[in-house]
Amino acid sequence: MWALLVLIGAASVSAHLQDRSFDGQKVFRVIPQNDEQVEILNSLASIMQVDFWQPDSVTLVRPKMQVDFRVGAENSFEVEELLKESAVEYQVLIDNLQAALDTQFDSQARAAGHSYEKYNNWDTIAAWTADIAAQNPDLVSRSVIGETYEGRPMYLLKMGKSGPNKKAIFMDCGFHAREWISPAFCQWFVKEAVETYGKDTVMTTLLDKLDFYVLPVVNIDGYIYTWTNDRMWRKTRSKNANSNCYGTDPNRNFNAGWCTTGASKNPCSATYCGSAPESEKETKALADFIREHLSTIKAYLTIHSYSQLLLFPYSYTYTLPSDYQELNSIASAASKELASLYKTKYTYGPGAETIYPAAGGSDDWAYDQGIKYSFTFELRDTGRYGFLLPESQIKPTCEETVLAVKYIANYVLEHLY
Repeated sequence: MWALLVLIGAASVSAHLQDRSFDGQKVFRVIPQNDEQVEILNSLASIMQVDFWQPDSVTLVRPKMQVDFRVGAENSFEVEELLKESAVEYQVLIDNLQAALDTQFDSQARAAGHSYEKYNNWDTIAAWTADIAAQNPDLVSRSVIGETYEGRPMYLLKMGKSGPNKKAIFMDCGFHAREWISPAFCQWFVKEAVETYGKDTVMTTLLDKLDFYVLPVVNIDGYIYTWTNDRMWRKTRSKNANSNCYGTDPNRNFNAGWCTTGASKNPCSATYCGSAPESEKETKALADFIREHLSTIKAYLTIHSYSQLLLFPYSYTYTLPSDYQELNSIASAASKELASLYKTKYTYGPGAETIYPAAGGSDDWAYDQGIKYSFTFELRDTGRYGFLLPESQIKPTCEETVLAVKYIANYVLEHLY
């Protein structure tokens, strides 16, 4: 077996970097049964580029855990041989990543302009934020809360009828660049709010009595990079000192147990925590806005993918939050509400316990700022498509998630503190 690892290592060194064609790349799912099998995955990751999808780093892999990872075309055969030889239980989730990428855009007409049922690039989303505010001036306004590392404005939409002393819910999407279904949801939620105001009693009440702050894409530079250079990019695009590797994981960059667990100090790692908490212009802008509005923001919702999870603090420690019982019962009811439409099953619970420990997350940070109702959604699916959820699933994914968000928002409205 180790001879095979050495051979794979040699092949990896000689394989030149592709020009980002994903032809022949495979996504494997394995369930290591013991420490020895975990060690095999660690060895693989040490000798070749392994892109961990779930969990997002090899350091988080434990026995009996479901692990999804991507390997290059030049390594996929040897990796499969190694898994067989080592008797590691595995399946090939995606046999050819390029084919999966191509079928992700499954709406026949790629018409120009914005659509809620297709993935929109950043320019289209930016134009949409201006349009939706212009078309609904009594319900939506747009502001800029900061700019990205590459100098792009970070647009924030505020939704709600104007009124005195209103409390608010903050929701963001697009932390991790490759999680395209996430920004699609923020756009859908805004559409749903403006289209059903005055028709749907729950939504009307919510917008009359609460404000919603919606940040459609946090990591704009990274999102653009997934459209232009590397569909699988995750981090920001900042330049790291003394390193040729770019970017920080924005969801490891908050001052909540920063870089203590489930994050890396290596700038080349997908879970690099950054040089300091809020070292990224994007996370700093988001944190500054929330700090400035702490007296009004009563809930924080952050939308990621994939895994079908509804998580709440904590992720940086196994210690349960003081509001555990209440948060758990909200997550349970919201998951039930979500499942009522298409029977999509969500798992819920505190982050560290439910998936894996990870420090520096925005939900833990928000909770520690005193925002009690702090939740992370991991949207569809559970791995069949992973980050490449086809456009045909945007509508059902968003429809069911709106139900859960409305449930949480309504609960917050009835339990303002």
